[in-house]
Amino acid sequence: MKKSETGDISIIGKITEQSGMFYPDMVKDRRHLHSNPELSFAEYETTRFIKEKLTRMGYEIHSPTPTGCIALMKGGIVSPKVTALRADIDALPILEDGEAKNEFISSKPGISHCCGHDLHTANLLGTAAILSRNKERIPGTVVLIFQPGEEKLPGGARLICESGILEDLGVQEIFGLHTDPNLEPGKIGIRHGRLMAKPDEFAVKIRGKGGHAASPQNCIDPVVILSQVVLQLQTIVSRNINPADAAVVTVGKIEAGTAHNIIPAEGSLYGTVRTFRDEIAGEIRSRIETIATHTALSYGAVAEFVYESGYPAVINYTDQTDKVIGVAASLFGPDAVRHMPEPYMAGEDFSYYLQKFKGAFFFLGSGSTRADSHHAWHHPRYNVDETCLLTGSALLASLVMLEGKNGKNQ
Repeated sequence: MKKSETGDISIIGKITEQSGMFYPDMVKDRRHLHSNPELSFAEYETTRFIKEKLTRMGYEIHSPTPTGCIALMKGGIVSPKVTALRADIDALPILEDGEAKNEFISSKPGISHCCGHDLHTANLLGTAAILSRNKERIPGTVVLIFQPGEEKLPGGARLICESGILEDLGVQEIFGLHTDPNLEPGKIGIRHGRLMAKPDEFAVKIRGKGGHAASPQNCIDPVVILSQVVLQLQTIVSRNINPADAAVVTVGKIEAGTAHNIIPAEGSLYGTVRTFRDEIAGEIRSRIETIATHTALSYGAVAEFVYESGYPAVINYTDQTDKVIGVAASLFGPDAVRHMPEPYMAGEDFSYYLQKFKGAFFFLGSGSTRADSHHAWHHPRYNVDETCLLTGSALLASLVMLEGKNGKNQ
């Protein structure tokens, strides 16, 4: 174990040791939250639970939104540094499945933490405990954001940013994480620049003319029109977007009809667009509307088009990304850091914070066979290997306490 100049155990040694000390509490908190999930912007009991624990630790609590909270603690080392850490607290409208979670499976059918937000919250509570224990060694101020509504537009991050509280508290940089079933516990994934995409949503409704399936000549079939629209949408990325620009257009849901022998009067499709630049998103939006409108007209039908812009893309800052890499390597060794070759096309409202403050977002390895936690985000069997809490809490606490890019006080 490293030694400081005074002969005391290094800060890094203390942080990793205390992460292990608080690990049982983090596991207990995670399982409590997992058993009691609450949907976006309705996280009232979750918020009460968080506030009670933070108050006992000595944090100053702020409530800029009806659910969620922001906790503040001033460190014992005089410094202008103000570092924010964020965890999202909401659950998903998903019916959970999974034997690995039988002891703490969701008590609310149809609502579950099948994305890892329960672990994010427990991890930040563990980080809060480590920082509280080392208050006199914290340079400047730490701001902990327990954010509601990441899974639902307009996004809790946007509401918190619009409240102005983070500027009022003097935040200078911000860090956040998300569990990742593709990485094993003890590893993190990160990249400079583009990390996660801008996720937009669209819907197309086709109004045709219904009738008996045996007499299609008397109808305007919205099912056929929707099928044509879906096929044509697949040409947008391959024929209208520069191959150097990453983009995805996916139709995930189609609704039409009530029986096998009835041609319905209308039908709808729903999809998502993933991009990294607003200009590309705008071009795709225009092409979807044009395709839907003119395809419907060619059959004598009418198309209605709705497009909802989602969160901005997550773009990491260079210095803060280097800091995460350096601190993680100092804590766990250079092999613990996976430099992601390409971004994920999933979206995250952490992007709103990065539009206002310098910062970085990274992925926390949580996948293992032991915990049956290799399932993708939003899968009914999604789970996490809880040993990743040892990595996540130690890394976040170190990002606050260690000022240098390489995991050292400078």
